[in-house]
Amino acid sequence: MINTLVRPADLNDHQQLSNLIFFETRLHRHLDWRSPLEWLGAPFYWALDEGGQIMAALACPTERDGIAWVRLFVYMGRWSAESAWNMLWSTAKQEIAQAGGAKVAAIAIQPWFQELLAASGFENSQQIVMLEWRGFASQLSASHEASGIHIRKMIEADLPEVEKTDAASFDPLWQNPLETLQRAFAQALYATVAENERGIIGYQLSTGGGQRAHLARLAVHPTVQGKGAGRALLSDLFAYLRYAGISRLSVNTQSDNQVSLSLYQRMGFVRTGEQYPVYTFDISAYS
Repeated sequence: MINTLVRPADLNDHQQLSNLIFFETRLHRHLDWRSPLEWLGAPFYWALDEGGQIMAALACPTERDGIAWVRLFVYMGRWSAESAWNMLWSTAKQEIAQAGGAKVAAIAIQPWFQELLAASGFENSQQIVMLEWRGFASQLSASHEASGIHIRKMIEADLPEVEKTDAASFDPLWQNPLETLQRAFAQALYATVAENERGIIGYQLSTGGGQRAHLARLAVHPTVQGKGAGRALLSDLFAYLRYAGISRLSVNTQSDNQVSLSLYQRMGFVRTGEQYPVYTFDISAYS
């Protein structure tokens, strides 16, 4: 009889997991600044092992204390999604609780994964809404600067201050720690900061190439929101994209983030009609 067990995934599993991710269509992958394989060796990464062969994997490592995103769930076709998930998720809940607990979150794009999460007790707390800007002529005259606010290119030395702005601007679930911001900056097509007399008060990071770009992050410190920093960052970004010959810019935000939605729509973004549910599950620490 073949022995089946859930065990921690480690660096020795790199090739098997690479094959599983590449060849299997039954895959949930979190859009991230790291690939799922780059998380190998981190806590909360498990393999479903059947006689030495990895049949499924689940990764929900933490970037911030108390927050764990489901960054990978993949399984082989001869297993059902329910069977593979239930074995892995049972281990995950126990080990996360033993480690002090966490809020586990997932952005579920595929319907089969949405059903799996709902059946496991995850709650659909909000939606991710997709918007797009297409280089509308009405933005040509938009000012790159607001009163007392200066936009300049981001440099690596800015990142500690950028992290402070990020932490102040978002709920813990959506905050980016310094290491993540360093990776984002290294991969950015265009990154800028907004400054006033007190220093950095906002920033944006965009990725992309060809005819398309994606606004991966925009944050303005709550103490100065509504005073033009967000508009100035976007206007400068639009000017850069036009210069680079990029005509489309996508962005996503939370359905309940009315400040962001209002800003994007005022600046010419339109909803694409796409939206994806965010599911969360709170795991309490074992006493």
